[in-house]
Amino acid sequence: MTEFKNKITLIVLGKSFRSFFKHFKHFKPLLILLSAIILYSCDTNHYNASVFSYNGHVQMVVEIPAGTNVKYEFNLQSKTFETDTVDGLQRTVRFLPYPGNYGFIPSTLMDSAKGGDGDALDVLLLSSAAEQGKLIEIIPVAVLKLLDHGEKDDKIIAIPADEKLRMIDCETLTCFQEAHPNAIKIINLWFTGYKEDMKFVGWGDEREAMETINNWKK
Repeated sequence: MTEFKNKITLIVLGKSFRSFFKHFKHFKPLLILLSAIILYSCDTNHYNASVFSYNGHVQMVVEIPAGTNVKYEFNLQSKTFETDTVDGLQRTVRFLPYPGNYGFIPSTLMDSAKGGDGDALDVLLLSSAAEQGKLIEIIPVAVLKLLDHGEKDDKIIAIPADEKLRMIDCETLTCFQEAHPNAIKIINLWFTGYKEDMKFVGWGDEREAMETINNWKK
């Protein structure tokens, strides 16, 4: 009896497989598309993420969570976050910790041939600490224009697109300056004070921040 049931099972399975392969050509494009989506989602190269999300918001990748002082950078070759080193020693900020979540806007490059520092465009997100490696939708509020040893080292200042994550609810530089003038001063003083030869050039508003992002977009 058991042998008979096994034969019936094999027959049913055989018919199922024959039916699947008969119609496989109809599903092949869908399977290829699904495979591509899975491979893309598994890509941990944060530099390859889009500048803009599906919702149309600018995106950033968190390298250094707010309130910490170890200098992490995303390594393009190893696709991991590694501590920056100077003369073989781990680089830490010997100053106040980062006043926001620090990271970069993916798919951007401040081309050294055009006066940039050769890295992705930096961004400071004004919110509570976020997890390293997290991709976050943001709203650029301003651009802090700096020179680092003569090279452009602009910093996009942003707030979370998600209103629930915001500490500062200003989407324009004018609002930010009027509502939080001391925060503006702190950000300026922090970036010009945490390392030598960092010079303040000026502030740009939210429109100039978007222009800066688009100018350095790859």
